[in-house]
Amino acid sequence: MSQVLYSMAAFVVFPGFLFTAAVGLLVAWVDRKITARLQWRVGPPWYQNFVDFFKLLGKETIIPRGASRISFLIAPIIGLIGVTLVSLILWQANLNPHQSFLGDLIVILYLSILPSLAIVMGGSASANPLGALGASREMKMILADELPFIVAIFTPVVSIGSIKLGSILLYQSNYGMMFTHHLSSIIALVVAFFCIQAKMTLVPFDAPEAEQEIMAGPYIEYSGPPLAIFKLTRAMALFALPVFLITIFLGGFQFQGLGILWSVVKYLVILVLIILVKNTNPRLRIDQALRFFWLRMFPLSLVGFVLALVGL
Repeated sequence: MSQVLYSMAAFVVFPGFLFTAAVGLLVAWVDRKITARLQWRVGPPWYQNFVDFFKLLGKETIIPRGASRISFLIAPIIGLIGVTLVSLILWQANLNPHQSFLGDLIVILYLSILPSLAIVMGGSASANPLGALGASREMKMILADELPFIVAIFTPVVSIGSIKLGSILLYQSNYGMMFTHHLSSIIALVVAFFCIQAKMTLVPFDAPEAEQEIMAGPYIEYSGPPLAIFKLTRAMALFALPVFLITIFLGGFQFQGLGILWSVVKYLVILVLIILVKNTNPRLRIDQALRFFWLRMFPLSLVGFVLALVGL
């Protein structure tokens, strides 16, 4: 019974939903603040995302005529559960690598695709042609970025010989970050970085929701609490996915002494790079994005994988 209560508390409070949601909204504020500064604006106060979220929770949920009601309403929840579980597994592995379970890396890869599938599901169920078009583009992005992402994430696995997050973290604690002493991991990190940019549909890979073309794409018919959940999921992903990269390639998070500060610095560097790429590149058409991942990132990820096989 106590184990069940502990698991529920971990999922709901720390390091699960409430922790990831609170930090995710703060990280989304950092995104908005840096973006504003790059555009010579002041930007919002730190609590603005919290205000926006709770304000949306109080709005009416309007379901469009002809929409698939159940699919339309359940889609945001599926995405939220997916990103919460990803964060939960990542932080538990970082907090106690010895308790990592076999195959948790594969589980994270499966769960990380749920927010994107939720967008496809919600846009397709909205009975809006622009929503369906956005959902179609999102599915194409999944087909484009998922394969190079998987190859890139499994590149360090080849070097270490384990698919446990705990084993990857323990290896890096003993021998240093994968990024610093494996050429294959440097290549894999570059590929994975662009893939998570696409997973979060950030510029230049935001064709599924291009506001100048299809307004909000899959989100066009959403309002009230379902829209708030979608926005919260995106904020949580902006927190969880960089943590994933740090866990696999950059030594994970340390919680003793200066290790805490160093871990925060690593996270902020990844976050700022994501924001800079988003603000300094034009949007790619969906066909350009597909070619980028299939003809550039996938071959590059294979190069890294082969280098890992030969021990580099």
